[in-house]
Amino acid sequence: MIILGVVLLLIGLFTSVGILTTIGIILLIVGAVLYVAGAAGRPLAGRRHYW
Repeated sequence: MIILGVVLLLIGLFTSVGILTTIGIILLIVGAVLYVAGAAGRPLAGRRHYW
């Protein structure tokens, strides 16, 4: 999810498409939160690992 967020963010910045930039930022934030929660060993929504 983090990689997809980076790709969309870069495409949005290079092509000046605001919606892609916004979606990329949202995916980066969500991916980072899930990564940190998974690294801390906290299960989210009944799942212990996300990949």
